[in-house]
Amino acid sequence: MPLTTAPDTLPQTTGAAILNLLLPHHRTTVEAPVPASAEAFPHQLRRITDFVRAGAPIVFTLPGFPCKSPNPAKTLGHLPDMGERLSLTFLDTLCARIERIHPPGARVVICSDGHVFGDLIRVPDDRIDAYSDELRALIRQSDLHRLSVFDLRDVLGDLPPDAGRAHVHDRYAPTLDALRAEVRTDATALALYRGITRFLVEDTAGFTGTRSALQRECRARAYGVIQRSRAWGALIADHHPSAVRLSIHPQPAGAAKFGIRLLDAPDVWTTPWHSAALREPDGTWTLMPRARAARLGRLVHRDGRPSHFERSSADGHRSFATARR
Repeated sequence: MPLTTAPDTLPQTTGAAILNLLLPHHRTTVEAPVPASAEAFPHQLRRITDFVRAGAPIVFTLPGFPCKSPNPAKTLGHLPDMGERLSLTFLDTLCARIERIHPPGARVVICSDGHVFGDLIRVPDDRIDAYSDELRALIRQSDLHRLSVFDLRDVLGDLPPDAGRAHVHDRYAPTLDALRAEVRTDATALALYRGITRFLVEDTAGFTGTRSALQRECRARAYGVIQRSRAWGALIADHHPSAVRLSIHPQPAGAAKFGIRLLDAPDVWTTPWHSAALREPDGTWTLMPRARAARLGRLVHRDGRPSHFERSSADGHRSFATARR
């Protein structure tokens, strides 16, 4: 008896299976008692299915990996370290798992956004260049061939960073009034604004004013960071119009962006560029501020540079709560 299955069933089934590989790593705004199903992400499911139907590699774009935080209590330096190495390896491995279901495979375009708001986060452009260049070198040396890096230099060539930032902002950024109205009325936008404000306060070094003055300044800068981030997202969409959009920020189920957790961390906002990696005796990894990791483990160097911290089993009696003091 002939099959009566609709011709689109197989691509949709494969698309759902691919999305199910991402769901355990979903970084969400609210922890649900029951994990969301693939059907709760119609935007991503549709785009993945389109790639499957076309027999093409699935393209994911991930804005992030901008540069290291300038706060020395949070990071080991200004270049990528074990946190980035583990995160990039995770992304490449995820693509390899997709390849088992969808032979054309998948790739992730790391859209390094440091130049987009370097002036607002107070990181010099030469350090942003060095970080992005080292990301490319790390991908090449580790043979993570399913990954690539895309940054402002790929769009605007040798245009000076200040001019590049102005170009992207003027063409793509939402108005300040529109953004403020959104933050007042949208819970997700408010959470993002508060999270970025907190990071800016933590990362500001050498501020001579009062704590309240610093917070006021960082709240103003946070709006600028979100404006530029939105502008960068719009530019990425222009250059990769069919891609599945990932985000390092928490996203609710059903959002146009899929929030993805790169590594375990106590805080859903923690990223490899705002922290250091700590290896536990059982081989698992956690991201946390450098100062806290230093109280829990010993510093390990790799290729002549600080790489991560490692806690031996003898240190197990020192609890995480103690380390927070």
